[in-house]
Amino acid sequence: MFIDAANAQSFGSIAGFDFMSILPLVLIFVVFYFFLIRPQQKKAQQQRDMLLSLRRGDRIVTNGGLIGIITKVVSDQELQVEIADNVRVRVARSMISDLLSKTEPAPEVPDVAPSSAKQKPMAKRPVAKKPTAKKPAVNKNKKG
Repeated sequence: MFIDAANAQSFGSIAGFDFMSILPLVLIFVVFYFFLIRPQQKKAQQQRDMLLSLRRGDRIVTNGGLIGIITKVVSDQELQVEIADNVRVRVARSMISDLLSKTEPAPEVPDVAPSSAKQKPMAKRPVAKKPTAKKPAVNKNKKG
């Protein structure tokens, strides 16, 4: 009785592709991309840029909550951080969570190599002799 009614139903669009059935999945993916995936990628890129630009003198916060000043860049993966007076620890660069203050880079001094064509020869100056004080004459013939 029920089997005949079930076989009699038509399946509609099984033979053809219905774009409207996949449209909600596409819209969900677009929303996830613009509200979740893209901002997370931007934040990760900013974190990578911040880690690469760390230098001596920067004030940082570690993932553990320690606040310190970078005293030395040991290697590409390690930094030496001063967390108190004369207390220095080595921290993995990837464990830095935030940059509190950044130091200004040292001004670049242009290397000016003197060329022989532009260089003027130095004139020799006469060296002045120091005046010597005359010693009083001592009379050896005098007795007494």
